[in-house]
Amino acid sequence: MSAKKTDSSRFREIRNTQLRRRYLVEETFEAGIVLLGTEVKSIREGRAQIGEGFVRVDGSRVLLCGTHIAEYSHGNVNNHDPYRNRELLLNKREIRRIDQAVHHDGRSVVPARMYFKKSLIKVEIALCVSKKLYDKREDLKKKAALREAERAMKGR
Repeated sequence: MSAKKTDSSRFREIRNTQLRRRYLVEETFEAGIVLLGTEVKSIREGRAQIGEGFVRVDGSRVLLCGTHIAEYSHGNVNNHDPYRNRELLLNKREIRRIDQAVHHDGRSVVPARMYFKKSLIKVEIALCVSKKLYDKREDLKKKAALREAERAMKGR
């Protein structure tokens, strides 16, 4: 028997590329997400964006807001709303911890990545602190110094 071939063009994961530039990540949580059928098909095509998304705690519910999952290309009139709020599935303990961090400590909760775990779609959310402007400048200086050192080593 031959091994199963994987299609490299298929969706692997969707990342929030701006996360490490804008925030200092303190803790991450893995959450399930409540989706409609056309949303799952659209995510399988890789047509979702989580860069502008955020997480809101509403009582005992956790909602993923501001994310865009494009309408399914082969959908019909019953296609989903691309910007609707989606419920995240977490334990009560995790919800309480996130709620306390947001309301009392002033932290932000943002989606870090969206990926498949077996046949389920999971969202990794990060509990973060916003970086100050001087922190961002420091990161740029470090990156430039590393780049310069690599160039010097290459030239040898």
